Amino acid sequence: MTIPRYLIAQLDETDPTPCPCGTARRAFALPDNNTASVHVVDIKQDARSHHHKDHTEIYVILEGQGHLELDGAAIPVRPLLSALIRPGCRHRAVVGETGRMRILNIVIPPFDPKDEWFD
Repeated sequence: MTIPRYLIAQLDETDPTPCPCGTARRAFALPDNNTASVHVVDIKQDARSHHHKDHTEIYVILEGQGHLELDGAAIPVRPLLSALIRPGCRHRAVVGETGRMRILNIVIPPFDPKDEWFD
């Protein structure tokens, strides 16, 4: 039997997991995958600022508005804005007046909760 060279995830059917940013539905953080993982994250009002020592993240705003805090800078966001967040950058998403923000987060290498650091 041949192992497929692809992975499939239906993110809206993936169990949500609480995280410092809100609630994440994560895919592809598997022992045999060292490339990337992808998450759909519903941002909560009090998302915590954090950084990663090894992970690079790409945020794509899917819904809502507000801003990203990136190393102290407030970057206004709206749907389809994307941001590449390098290791060491302190960051968080801040929900605006709509009270809602949803992002797609691509994590390189795949997400590992041991690489979440808080000041």
